Amino acid sequence: MSKAQQKPKAATVKSKTDNGLMIARWRFYFVVLALLVVVGFMLTHLARLQVVPGEEKGFEFLQGQGDARTVRTESIAAYRGVITDRHGEPLAVSTPVVSLWANPQVLLQAPEVWSALAGELGKDKDALAEKLNRYRNKEFVYLRRHMPPQDAEKLLANDWPGVYGRTEYQRYYPAGEVAAHLVGFTDIDERGREGMELAFEDWLQGKSGAKQVVKDLKGRVIKDDGLLRAPQPGQDLMLSVDLRMQYLAYRELKAAVTRHKAKSGSVVVLDTESGDVLAVANQPAYNPNDRSRIRVDALRNRALTDQFEPGSTMKPLTVLAAMETKRYTPGTLIDTRPGYIRVGKKTLLDPINYGVIDVTRILTKSSQVGITKMALDMEPEHVRDIFFRLGFGQSTGTGFPGEGVGVLPNKSKWHPIERANFAFGHGLSVTTLQLAQAYNVLANRGEKQPLSLVRRAGAAFGEGLPAEQVVEPKLADQVVKMLTTVVGPDGTAKRARLDGYQVAGKTGTIHKVGAEGYAADRYIGVFAGMAPANDPKVVAVVVINEPTDGKYFGGEVAAPVFANVTQGVLRLMRVPPNEKLLNDKQKVTSTEVKTEAQKEIRETVETVSSTQSKRKPLT
Repeated sequence: MSKAQQKPKAATVKSKTDNGLMIARWRFYFVVLALLVVVGFMLTHLARLQVVPGEEKGFEFLQGQGDARTVRTESIAAYRGVITDRHGEPLAVSTPVVSLWANPQVLLQAPEVWSALAGELGKDKDALAEKLNRYRNKEFVYLRRHMPPQDAEKLLANDWPGVYGRTEYQRYYPAGEVAAHLVGFTDIDERGREGMELAFEDWLQGKSGAKQVVKDLKGRVIKDDGLLRAPQPGQDLMLSVDLRMQYLAYRELKAAVTRHKAKSGSVVVLDTESGDVLAVANQPAYNPNDRSRIRVDALRNRALTDQFEPGSTMKPLTVLAAMETKRYTPGTLIDTRPGYIRVGKKTLLDPINYGVIDVTRILTKSSQVGITKMALDMEPEHVRDIFFRLGFGQSTGTGFPGEGVGVLPNKSKWHPIERANFAFGHGLSVTTLQLAQAYNVLANRGEKQPLSLVRRAGAAFGEGLPAEQVVEPKLADQVVKMLTTVVGPDGTAKRARLDGYQVAGKTGTIHKVGAEGYAADRYIGVFAGMAPANDPKVVAVVVINEPTDGKYFGGEVAAPVFANVTQGVLRLMRVPPNEKLLNDKQKVTSTEVKTEAQKEIRETVETVSSTQSKRKPLT
């Protein structure tokens, strides 16, 4: 066979490429197979990373790592409920503000912006750097809280790295210091800290919402990824006070405290029919919108927290207890001669010898001797019982934080002098609101109304709570009628008269207790009353603590405040005046009032002077 006829060997079989090169076929298939294996391996690995769950460092891990760097959950601030007066006038509202914050780990990497940022914030550059270094391991630190939105937007427009803003709310009080003690205030995080803001924190406070966002490496939001939880605004709260009456009470009280150079003062005004507190004012006051100069002693709502001996304002209630025994009536005669009475080692005095007078005149003249004789003729437990029924020694039920309950002693054995002191308002303590509640019982013909600082709006706020009959209507009416004489020509409260309305009330001038007993030069002037006396619509109590201008009797310092406040309140309530009493308000000179008020000054227990001890005591 010739060489031309011989078959070629398989090992030498080659394919001719486009450029004329010859490649072995097996090599071609091997390369193709290798490429397919590599592609298959890559696809398998990619599937493990992005599709197949459960693999270590699989798609779940990578997705989580990515989200951890870009996806964030941001809080959405909730709007705090509005506090209003009984007519819907705002007393506390929340306004949107922007708080600037920084990520120190990012901002520390850009020292070139510190000077500009510090200048915009009004801070020293070194102080800013020190703060950032102090929180260098944190991812959040506030730079400035509660900026006006327009100011914050200008600053954020600089796009400084690591500097961000968040929307929050700031509390604002339109009435300022006029209603500060009642409304209270919140802290910088809008949590109630005083007053009704604190008492109804759970009611007013909203629930924050949340949303998911995607941020870039500089912390800027590039995408809203959906709402996780909608914010729930707080519920509104309507108080019982009338802002017009509140302002009136505040204005008159402030003027009186300033005029008499008093240490403090309080006013409470009640709606007799509902038990609503229409106004509660205190001095000194504070502005909740500017707390940079607040004094700690100005924060107390003294009308509800401070306690004092009520003095002669308790005498009508002692008379009420005496009439309950059926042994006394308004016309029962009592011998007060010779103008003093010896009780144990103490001598209790009247300013003058009133002689034989009836129970009504005992209240008119605020006779110490007459009240003492009535008290010693009764069991002290009976007097204490009626004081308790009228609300002393217990909470009024308003729920105000820190409300005082007073002191109402309960002794197994009462000494005679203790019985006498107790009957005319010494040896016990009350708050201004408690005293107003007791007089409100008289105004309501013996019915005790639940008091409220909140406008009745459901069972949660006391609506439907029944009034309690604690005194016979006839007896309450008789005491009210007797109290009208205190404001009459012969009484100690001429300055409490109103133009067009008849007033019933009682003054009190109390020596304050010092380190060594009753202080000789420190007083509390009080007036508690109601109007119109024939059908009371309003009860008001005024307390002036430690006046220092030389006038301190209740008829001088407290009664005029009562008259001005109550006159305005009755007009605002549109209570028609008595035509016969219009323009019949008598003007009284300071000397005349002082002469009448001298009858009150000896209402505290005093040691008998050497001159007084020579008098022959009663047997």
